[in-house]
Amino acid sequence: MRQSTPWWIRIPVLFFLIFGLMEYFIDSGDQPAFIAQPAAALFLVVVLVLLIAVELMMRGIENVLYRTLDPAARKRYLEMKARPRRWEWGMRVYRNLLGSRPIEEEGEIILDHNYDGIRELDNRLPPWWVYSFYITIIFSVIYMFRYHVFSGDDQQTEFEKEMVAAREAVAEYKRTAVDLVDASTVELLTEPADLAAGEAIFTGNCAVCHKVDGGGSIGPNLTDDYWILGGGIRNIFNTISEGGRDGKGMVAWKTNLKPGEIAQVASYIVGLHGTNPPDAKAPEGELYVDPDAPVDRVEVETDSTGAEVIIETDTPNPLESESDQ
Repeated sequence: MRQSTPWWIRIPVLFFLIFGLMEYFIDSGDQPAFIAQPAAALFLVVVLVLLIAVELMMRGIENVLYRTLDPAARKRYLEMKARPRRWEWGMRVYRNLLGSRPIEEEGEIILDHNYDGIRELDNRLPPWWVYSFYITIIFSVIYMFRYHVFSGDDQQTEFEKEMVAAREAVAEYKRTAVDLVDASTVELLTEPADLAAGEAIFTGNCAVCHKVDGGGSIGPNLTDDYWILGGGIRNIFNTISEGGRDGKGMVAWKTNLKPGEIAQVASYIVGLHGTNPPDAKAPEGELYVDPDAPVDRVEVETDSTGAEVIIETDTPNPLESESDQ
């Protein structure tokens, strides 16, 4: 019943093999399966206990069978057990890496120093230490030529390249993960496919209150400069997602529409600005000026209510032209 593999190797190998298979087949997200699911941890404990129990049973069976052998068979069995095992090469490699002499040979390297009966041995440095030192020398030569002779990228340059690659990866991820958006990160969509999808959503869900052309009926006019809860892509996205004013505004559409769909319909609504449909509803709310919109000239006038109104215009200021002359 000779076993070629020691128990202290057999048990860990089997245990980690089962552990790896469990982690591969159990979907636990970012966490290991034995942390995310307590049942998996219990399973590993049971497996470990069973492996140890099987080894103990094998030892017990081996002992019982040994006692049933006659003296000659016992002698042959003990001789077989005493033969070098295939794992003996590991011990030889270990001794070679350590580089120390056996106790029987220490007399050849003992020095004349004697300190109260303590003798000193002239052992060589361990080969693993010497080889590691040689490796550091080789590494230093390669490093010198790589960064000081051939001007390789330093840490700052490598960091900047990694940041560029990371930004590209994030942009690609955002492009494919259309629903990974909220009111603080939404951006105006300009692709024809997105606007067409937004128009379909608007026609099927919003036109009943705002009309197909956005002129407004029960709901407010969406084509003028006045907004009850603020204009712009982010405010419109938030209003569609969270709903209007309590008790009198529209319902929250976040339970019916995905974030990507809300971004599409919000972008379509932004595109309705200035279309001036017939029979449009009177303005409601407050005048909204997009702070991110490009403005060549800004004028401030007073409307009929006495409030100051910001007017965007492309007409040059004559005072500026005269001052330039």
